[in-house]
Amino acid sequence: MGEAQRLSPDEQLRLAREQFEEAEDLTVAVEEEFALLDPQTLGLVNRFEELQEASAGTELEGSLVGELIASEVEIRTGRCDSFAEAAARVVERRAQLLRIADGLGISLCGAGTHPWSPWQEQRIIDTPHYRRNDEILRYVVWRNNSFGLHVHTGIQGADRAVRVASALRNYLPEVLALSASSPFVEHCFTGLHSARTEIFTKFFPRCGVPDAFESWADYERYVRWLFASGSISEHTQIWWSVRPHLAFPTVEIRICDGQPQVAEAQALAALLYSLTARIARALDEGEPLRSFQHHLIEENFWRAIRYGLAGDLIDLGSFPEPRVRPARAALEELIEWVLPVAEELGAAPYLAVPAATPAERQIARYEAGASLQEIYADEVLEPARV
Repeated sequence: MGEAQRLSPDEQLRLAREQFEEAEDLTVAVEEEFALLDPQTLGLVNRFEELQEASAGTELEGSLVGELIASEVEIRTGRCDSFAEAAARVVERRAQLLRIADGLGISLCGAGTHPWSPWQEQRIIDTPHYRRNDEILRYVVWRNNSFGLHVHTGIQGADRAVRVASALRNYLPEVLALSASSPFVEHCFTGLHSARTEIFTKFFPRCGVPDAFESWADYERYVRWLFASGSISEHTQIWWSVRPHLAFPTVEIRICDGQPQVAEAQALAALLYSLTARIARALDEGEPLRSFQHHLIEENFWRAIRYGLAGDLIDLGSFPEPRVRPARAALEELIEWVLPVAEELGAAPYLAVPAATPAERQIARYEAGASLQEIYADEVLEPARV
């Protein structure tokens, strides 16, 4: 990614299109972000550089990277040829990270926000990329102490990648509702299931639900306009919740909260991968795909932020006479739609509608009288559950 960002915008876009045209279809990669914690207090600690140094020469070297603040770390599966490989590597990477962190006296958690550590005490890591974002965004980037899960799916064909990303917009609320894991922040029960999404997507520019684009030329025209107007200096400053990635020939879904438990991470990644593949299949076979206006998707987006899977989602295809049904029913419909492709790709065994999301689990504990410290402690990674 760093090399691509040193290229001119013209070179970046030319290279990105060439890579998409030559891409291997339906590869998959998973990225997970974790909070770095003091084992006694479970507060955030600025120790990323120690963790990175300790990973040198280990199996995790090259797969462990910084992500904005020094109290956060990202681990990557790297490109996998099958979902089974990716699912196994999610477990492997977590175990590798846990071993290194344990040796340094650092605990880890994958929930989408930290319940009490103040953002004012978190240090931005010293890299050119994050220094630029700090200079551009200031309070917006300082405030973004959040932890997510991203899935990249290889898509062959530049036009096809843009159309896949545009179709994925419609399903962002369902996958966000499934992933919700961040009801607490700043010593507060926010009443939201995904406070992380409200913080990130409502603060950052070029974030949240994107517009739909018809073709690579349509998308490229917009990106060129951003560069030419000085709105962006790097392509990664397009922070949308789903995007064609200009450094890799993938479509990246980046809306989801981080997942505390490895089985939750695998299930979420399986849905994101299967959904992307199902949409690609529909495009290939000429199956009609729904395309909804931005303001309609935003209605469901808010519902997913506020209530997660515990609330209702609107069937956007029922406009202007709305049909509202439980979010769990909407997720069941989505899983049913993707299931044939998921079975072909080996992702079907991981697909499920959970009895409780991480947010629902945490909220139930809170309503039963548990403290934020007790609730968060239950979500911290342990060797038995990686």
